Amino acid sequence: MTLFTSRNVLVPIDFSEEASQALVETLNFFGDATNIHVVHVLPALEPTQPGMVWQTVDDQTRVDHIKALFHEKFAEPAYQNVRFVVSVGNPSSEIIDYAEANGIDLIVISSHGRTGLSRFFLGSVAERVVRFARCPVLVLRH
Repeated sequence: MTLFTSRNVLVPIDFSEEASQALVETLNFFGDATNIHVVHVLPALEPTQPGMVWQTVDDQTRVDHIKALFHEKFAEPAYQNVRFVVSVGNPSSEIIDYAEANGIDLIVISSHGRTGLSRFFLGSVAERVVRFARCPVLVLRH
């Protein structure tokens, strides 16, 4: 397998400008949207969050909202065949698990380029994906 003949490509998206650009560039490069998987990972709800306390928010509502947001933001016909999935959990773990479960050949992920204390406290999803994924990972930096 070579990098540029990948059959299944995964693009994790967090709706940042960098992640959206990574999806656009991936689609432009590979051309065939049927081979592109897009995953968005929502953090798990904490029992003490107001929406949970007042029982106004649940995971299904959040997933439906994200799916609507994706189809609104990427409404062009070129994105209609992209496989979009929303999961709940730890972002890096969910991305790696999705890649393994779906036979992903390449992960294209954006990096926000945080440095110093913000990187120390927030960590880097891209770094953990690079470290633990079993397939090649292409990190795009802005």
